[in-house]
Amino acid sequence: MAKETDYKAVAQQIIEVVGGPENIISVAHCATRLRLIVKNREIIDDKQVEAIDIVKGCFFTAGQYQIILGTGIVNKVYDEVMKLGIEGSSKNEQAAAAAKRGNKLQQLIRVFADVFVPIIPVMVATGLFMGLRGFLTQDALLAFFGTSADAIPKQFLEFTQILTDTAFSFLPVLVCWSAFKKFGGSPVLGIVIGLMLVSSILPTSWDVAQGNAKPLIFFGFIKVNGYQSSVLPAFIVGFLGSKIEQWLHDHVINALDLIVTPFVTVLVSLCLGLFIVGPIFHSVEVGLVSIVSSLFSLPFGIGGFIWGALCQVIVVTGVHHELNLVEIEMLAKTKWNPVNPVGSCGIVAQAGAAMAVAVRTKSTKMKSLGYPSAISALLGITEPAVFGVNLRLVQPFVCACIGGGVGGWIAALLGLKGTGMSITGIPGMLLYLNKQMPLYILVNVIAFAVAFVLTYFFGMKQDVAEAE
Repeated sequence: MAKETDYKAVAQQIIEVVGGPENIISVAHCATRLRLIVKNREIIDDKQVEAIDIVKGCFFTAGQYQIILGTGIVNKVYDEVMKLGIEGSSKNEQAAAAAKRGNKLQQLIRVFADVFVPIIPVMVATGLFMGLRGFLTQDALLAFFGTSADAIPKQFLEFTQILTDTAFSFLPVLVCWSAFKKFGGSPVLGIVIGLMLVSSILPTSWDVAQGNAKPLIFFGFIKVNGYQSSVLPAFIVGFLGSKIEQWLHDHVINALDLIVTPFVTVLVSLCLGLFIVGPIFHSVEVGLVSIVSSLFSLPFGIGGFIWGALCQVIVVTGVHHELNLVEIEMLAKTKWNPVNPVGSCGIVAQAGAAMAVAVRTKSTKMKSLGYPSAISALLGITEPAVFGVNLRLVQPFVCACIGGGVGGWIAALLGLKGTGMSITGIPGMLLYLNKQMPLYILVNVIAFAVAFVLTYFFGMKQDVAEAE
């Protein structure tokens, strides 16, 4: 029987080896990594960190010391770290100090990650609902059971539409809530302002785009409509609204604070959102989607090769979660995600390279790392394979990037598009239940095979013992 992990003990070890509570400014986490803002990175011994039992790797990037623990595990370790507390600074002081760490680009990257990562589970669930709905309403499947789409009860279709459309319809609410929470405002005000941005009184952005409704005209020249499925306007409004609220808390007398602060915050934020921020940044996000769409529209699948080859290089930098903005935008605007199948090829290719290392190496330690990390990558989590095996030996990582490029190239040629985001590899098949699954499996098998073969025959020139 496997010994149960003592997450409290792991949390204590991590705090100790990174220099103690006095060296930690703030703690956050994403799907797989514990992200620390530290005062002095130089006093941290990476080997001691990696020696902790469940740690799969560590690195410093974007102003953060990131410890790879794995999905599910990182949440439990984070909870224990927070229970232990961080002495020497208040929460506000920690946030202020953390915000100043790194250059301006690194700070912006952290901000986007902190705002968008909390809403990813909603996007994952919605994508799965969309895939399942598409699968259950396929003509071939219905014919197999001797029925057709006309026989599906209207109530069932409406129920499934609630599951698939709600998150995208109220996306500004999620983003505005998360932004208020990140920037120190009252999350409930973020929720209310987000709801106002998608109020039923406003013509929807979809109806206006399709010519089925006309926007409202304010001041004779400002066109206003709802911002369903928009991300950037809600993000900017959430930032500005939280700052307005904080300023009011500091300048309004205590007796009137409860009345004046929320009233002014909501009023000013909504005016900014509808009349200034919305019209400007809605155009910006449309441009972002167009740029990425253009990449995947390049002839001969070139865009797919580029993205498939480089996506795991971006993971190494630790800024890959910030690209969720583009995927969320594409799903909200088009209901499709061409980035997902290409990115999945890049992920599965890392599994192929790690598997090849495990098969060929004579190192017992590397085998013990290679096989589990390959399985982890097949399930969509590449950090153990990348940092524990492939990048350590260098050549396997390069071979995996080539494999990801080849798989991404074929995926782009075939026009594969997912119905959701953030799940890849084997679990990602759930996003391709609408007749695309055989092609999705094909491109991932190709990516795995290319990376495996290249690594096995050309990527193991370096002595594994030396790498260790």
